[in-house]
Amino acid sequence: MTNTRLHGLKMQYKEIQSPVVAIVGPTAVGKTEVSIQLATALDGEIISADSRQFYRGMDIGTAKATLTEMERVPHHLINVADPDEIWSLAVFQKEAQKAIRDLHQRGKLPFLVGGTGQYIRAVLEGWDIPAQAPVPHLRNALEAWAAEIGPIALYEKLQMIDPQAAEKIDPNNLRRTIRALEVIFQTGKRFSVQRKRKPSLYTLKFVGLQRSRSELYERIDARIELMLANGFPDEVGALLAKGYSADLPNMSAIGYREMVAYLQGGMSLEDAVFRMKKLTRNFVRRQANWFKADDPRIRWFDMQSNVVEQIIDYIRADDGWIYPVQSDG
Repeated sequence: MTNTRLHGLKMQYKEIQSPVVAIVGPTAVGKTEVSIQLATALDGEIISADSRQFYRGMDIGTAKATLTEMERVPHHLINVADPDEIWSLAVFQKEAQKAIRDLHQRGKLPFLVGGTGQYIRAVLEGWDIPAQAPVPHLRNALEAWAAEIGPIALYEKLQMIDPQAAEKIDPNNLRRTIRALEVIFQTGKRFSVQRKRKPSLYTLKFVGLQRSRSELYERIDARIELMLANGFPDEVGALLAKGYSADLPNMSAIGYREMVAYLQGGMSLEDAVFRMKKLTRNFVRRQANWFKADDPRIRWFDMQSNVVEQIIDYIRADDGWIYPVQSDG
């Protein structure tokens, strides 16, 4: 790669084969605004890797970029499915890779942005996702088991069988718990050992955004209060009025589950908000399992006034790029 420092929008990264910049970090750290500023400065577009933002009509509770923000920079893989559809990891991987190819063909720098670590790594690390098709009778049995003992108890069964797989799954994400158990029972092998890797398709830079835990928690609380002010209960009520069942997997996302309980009289608004804040903080701690502070691939930036300028300099620099190598699987 040339050492020439170019000014303006056309940067020397364009001489790198298949570059992708991943912007990672916990919920509420500030990824949306930073990524928009970076994409604007570096002639890029944003591919969302937030598994909650695929679904139409689920806007406030997932903290999607606003229409104004998406007018500033094109966003991909947002509002691509209805709430009663399931975008699996395999579907996301395929569509994200398709979007990256399109951006490369148009000379744009792809920014893969999100806090769903599994989805980012599946795309960038060349995961070969287990191809086992769903087995209806097995899935029905697991769903019935979950209905009998509860999602958390079923998750604890997964922890006993495959603790490595369980570590990467939200205990409240019943769909993913069932899928992991389904693959285990189908194959007789732990789910965590079945994800082989192919060589990465891309030359990568990982940019991590971080704040102190106390500041992050304050931002989470403020975000949830803003969701309420922006009409989050009305958003959930509209989804239910359209006929989307409260039992849908996507309606079990943090916030939606609590708002459903509030709207249906099973929980006070105060208790729903308290639970949303608590669960989101727990989720932040689990996100750290995917992108660790000591990961040598990630350059971490503290969120301060000049962070965007720092990151632009880093992306422009020769160092930090991870070139494709043959994985050992």
